[in-house]
Parts: sequence; C-alpha cells; structure tokens
Amino acid sequence: MTAYVLPPPAPASVPVEGETAVFPVRRILCVGRNYAAHRREMGGDDRDPPFFFAKPADAIVPPGGAVRYPPRTADLHHEIELVVALKGGGADVPVEQALDLVFGYAVGVDLTRRDLQNAAKEKGHPWDAAKGFDASAPISAISKRDGAPPQGRIALSVNGQLRQEGQVADMIWSVAEVIAEASKLWTLAPGDLIFTGTPEGVGPIVPGDLVEGEVEGVGQLHFTVSA
Repeated sequence: MTAYVLPPPAPASVPVEGETAVFPVRRILCVGRNYAAHRREMGGDDRDPPFFFAKPADAIVPPGGAVRYPPRTADLHHEIELVVALKGGGADVPVEQALDLVFGYAVGVDLTRRDLQNAAKEKGHPWDAAKGFDASAPISAISKRDGAPPQGRIALSVNGQLRQEGQVADMIWSVAEVIAEASKLWTLAPGDLIFTGTPEGVGPIVPGDLVEGEVEGVGQLHFTVSA
C-alpha cells in the first residue's frame, strides 16, 4: 500500500443518471470555437482546425455544487457545451472508431474570465488563469448513451432570459472528429471529459444570476452564481 506524506485529495467525480456509482474524472479537455456562429462572433474562420485547452479535474462542479464568482475578474462569461465522457482511450484513434470510446454525455458550462483571456491573447500568454480556475466547469449528471451522439437543441438562459441557442448538429467538428483529433495530441483514457464547444451568444454573468442550460436528449443543468 502506498504511503503519502499528505492525505491525497478526493478524486473529482460526476454522478451518472440511474447509477449509484459515479464517473471518476481524470482530465478535462475543451474545444475552442466549434460552432460557426460563435467562431464568427469571436473573430475566426469557419473551418479552422480544432484547437484545445484544458481545465484541471477539480474545476468540476457536480449538480448542487457551489459556483462562486471568481476573483481577479470583472467579466465572467458563460459558455454552454455538450460534454463527452470517455470509457476508453488510446492515441491516434481513427475517427470511425472514436464513438466506441464514449460512455455518455452531459451538459456543461465552460466559465471564462473573459477579461483575463483577452489580456492573455494580446500578450500571447497561455489561458490557464482565464479558463482553468476553481469551479470553472459546472456539469450535469452524465447520461449513458451508445450509438450516435445527440444532435438537437443546446441552449442557456440567465434569469429566465435566453442567451444561447443552437443545434449540436451545427458543430463544425463532430464528436467523433473531436475525439480523434484530441487523441493525436494526448493519449486518451477512461475518465476523460471533453467539452465540445459552445454556440453563439456567450455573455457575462454576475453574483445572484440563475444560469440554466440544456442539451436535448441529454439533460439539464442549473446553478446560481454566489459572491
């Protein structure tokens, strides 16, 4: 038995619909600008190769968890996303085999310190502080699903007002393509989560705001931002 000099932290996990066992989170990968309209609103072209950034596993906020307004920002943004949970892995996975790795799907919000991200872009600095901060990845329970990925409505509202709406089918890079591309950069493994990009309409949230998101056929997510 391994001895530790300090008590190891509890592993991050996400509940699974209909299961008492939870999904252990190994790592979180995120795809940037994967919907054409959002890519345009952020100043990109329609079919640039996908690019990835990461969040630490402990950025996960499972259903019912606290989402606090983070420090060092005055411009916190919401980005609703379909999240893929992997049960398998590998490197250089062929796109036609990529969906075999999928355990299920969830609804996630990629919270972003937009002012820090913009400052980092201007200086050519990494985005870690803008994307990978504490509680930056609220997520719903995982819905186990085999076969074709969901293709329907994805939407987010703040205080009952619709902010983001689109179709998962509008993703520039499909779920299978995203998994295959990610496997060229990392050796994927069970427990990995992939946030697959957000539709247009990203915008600010402040303490007290009620954020509600959904992906048709997957589930719903809601949380209130606390101070």
